[in-house]
Amino acid sequence: MSPVAGVPPAPTLALPDMDDKIIDLERYRGKVVLVNFWATWCPPCRKEFPSLGRVRKLFKPTEFEVIAVNVGEDPETVFSFAGTPDFPVLFDRDSQAMARWSIKGMPTTLVVDRQGSLALRAVGGREFDDPAIVEQLKNLIRQGRT
Repeated sequence: MSPVAGVPPAPTLALPDMDDKIIDLERYRGKVVLVNFWATWCPPCRKEFPSLGRVRKLFKPTEFEVIAVNVGEDPETVFSFAGTPDFPVLFDRDSQAMARWSIKGMPTTLVVDRQGSLALRAVGGREFDDPAIVEQLKNLIRQGRT
């Protein structure tokens, strides 16, 4: 994953989950949050999706969260692919969040630091439990501790 130049604040992100409950990124302030934009029709997205759950389990829930933002699909389609993962899956049905976050292609992943700024970006598929990525996430978590 590459550092985001200038560490700008993360754009707003408040979208419905599978139960149509609005989940706001702000509620995770103080944690490192991996935000993954994806779709079931995207082969690299499908390949990397299981690694989101694996990386989520490597960290304490008080320090790290994964949010998967599905772009343009309905909950039934996503549920048939993903089941019920142990991290939030949000729905960007009109691609407005994708535009706000300047996502040009999928999958795209951004990591938000504990202060709410964009710290890392990855365009294209990844295995998020890869040791090099895990180390980057550990470093971000350590930076935010007081």
